Amino acid sequence: MEEKVLFGWAEESITPDKRIRLAGQFYDRISQYVETPVTATALAVKTDSEQAIFVSCDLTHVYGDLLEAVQKNLAKEIPDFDSDKIIINATHTHTSFEYETNRNLGLHVLQDYLGMESAPAFGNGNEHTDNLMDMHESTLFLIEKITAAAVRAWKNLKPSIYAPAFGRAAVGMNRRVGFFDGTAKMWGDSNTAEFKAMEGGNDNGIEMIFVYDEHKKPTGAVINLACPSQVLEQRYFISSDFWGKVKILLRRYFGEDFKVLALTGPAGDQCPRDLVRWVNPETPIEDPNVIRDNPPERRADPSMYDIKGSWKIGRRIANEVIAVFEEDTDTREYFDTVEFKHHVEKMPLPLRRVTDEQLERAKAVLDDFAAKNKGKLLDFYDFAAMHDCAGIVARYKEQQTVSTVYADVHVIRLGDIAFASDPFELFLDFANIIKARSAAKQTFLIQLANDGMGYLPTEKAELGGHYSAYVSSGCVGHEGGYILAENTLGIIADQFKK
Repeated sequence: MEEKVLFGWAEESITPDKRIRLAGQFYDRISQYVETPVTATALAVKTDSEQAIFVSCDLTHVYGDLLEAVQKNLAKEIPDFDSDKIIINATHTHTSFEYETNRNLGLHVLQDYLGMESAPAFGNGNEHTDNLMDMHESTLFLIEKITAAAVRAWKNLKPSIYAPAFGRAAVGMNRRVGFFDGTAKMWGDSNTAEFKAMEGGNDNGIEMIFVYDEHKKPTGAVINLACPSQVLEQRYFISSDFWGKVKILLRRYFGEDFKVLALTGPAGDQCPRDLVRWVNPETPIEDPNVIRDNPPERRADPSMYDIKGSWKIGRRIANEVIAVFEEDTDTREYFDTVEFKHHVEKMPLPLRRVTDEQLERAKAVLDDFAAKNKGKLLDFYDFAAMHDCAGIVARYKEQQTVSTVYADVHVIRLGDIAFASDPFELFLDFANIIKARSAAKQTFLIQLANDGMGYLPTEKAELGGHYSAYVSSGCVGHEGGYILAENTLGIIADQFKK
C-alpha cells in the first residue's frame, strides 16, 4: 500500500578540536591539521507504517558497539523510532577517527603468540601526543554526534518528494593485481612480465535519489557508488577525502543547505586509483606496499595518493550528479507516496575456517620468524609480513567454539527501489549478483554498515592470496558471500511480490 512519505535531513560535524589517532593503517598516525571537515549526515524516512534512518559517517568503520551505543541513545531521545531500524555506514576514509571497540582486530595475535614486545609504531615525526583526544574520549564524541544527527533528522521529517536517477563516473577500479603463477596482490606492481590481469572488474555506475521539499526545491541527494574514499589513506591530516569535495561542489550549485548522503557500495576489491596506469605519489608516503622504484612516467590521472587526486574524483562525481539533474528534468519520475518496507535481521553466515595443514604451515612460519628475531621489538613490517599466519592461528582457535557469525543486514523497499546493507568490505562480484538479479528497478547496496566484519573475498581472491583475501582479513569466506547474496535477493523478491 502506498503512503505519503516524509524525509528529514541533518548533518553534524564530527571534526574534533583536538588531534586524533587516524584509523586505516597498521601503524599509528596522529593528525596534524584538518584538510576537510568530517561529518555524520543523516536522512530519516517515514510513512505511517514504516521508518528508517540512514547515517553516513566519514569513518573507516562503524563497529557494532558504536552502533549499540547510538541505538540506546535513540531509544531514549526519540522513543517513537524503532532504534533497530537505523543504518550507520562508513565512507571508509582513512583519515578520520580511531576509536575504542570491543572487536578483536587480530593485530595482537603475533605479539601474544611469539611472546614478543611491540616497537613504537613508526610515523612522520609527529608522534608527540600534545592536545590529543584519547580513544575513550573519541568514542564518546562520536556517539554524541551520530546520535545528534539521527535525532535532528527524525525531528526534521517533512512531507517530501523524491526522484530516482542514475549516472556514471570513473571512480573505483580493481586493486588486486593477478600474476601468471596464480597469486595475486593488493597494490601489486603490474609493470612486470609476471602480470597477467587485474583480478576483477569495476562498476562505474552511480545510483542517485534527489530529495525535494513540497515545492520541488532540492534538499539533498543520496549518492551510491562502489569505491571507498581512500585517496588520502596514508596522510597525517583529518579529511573526508573525495566525499568532502563532492559536498563542497554540490553546495556551490544547489546551495549551502544541500545535504549529501554518501553510501559506499560493495568495494572490498576496489580503490580510487589505476594500477595499470601507475602514477607515483607526488609527496612521500611510508607504506612499503605502494612504493615503486623508478616507475615509468604515465600520462594519466594525477596522483591518487594526494589532495589533487581527491579533488579530481570529487569533481567527477559532482559534475555527473549535476549533469544528470539538469538533463533528466523533463523525463524524471517524482514520487510523494510510496510503498515502504524495512526488513532487519541478524543473518547467519558460516565462519571462514582453516585446516590443520594450514595451521601447521602458519605455526612453522611463525616459529621460524621467532627464532630469527629473538629479542627484537616488533614493528609495522613484522605485523604486515606475519599478518596472514597470525590470523590463521587466531581463526583456528576461534573455530573450535564458533561456526557461525551473524551479520546485521537491512533490506528496504522504497517504491521501485531496493536498499540492502551489509557489515563487510564485500567484493564487487557479490554486488553484481545482487544487482543483476534484483526484483527492484534500481538497487542501492551499502557496505560497512552497522559493524566492521572485515573483507568478504571471492574464491578467486582466496586462491590468489594476499591482504584482503587472507583468513585474517575477515571472518566470512566466499561460501558466505554467496549465501549473503542469495538471502538478500530472496528478501528483495519477497518485498516486491505482487
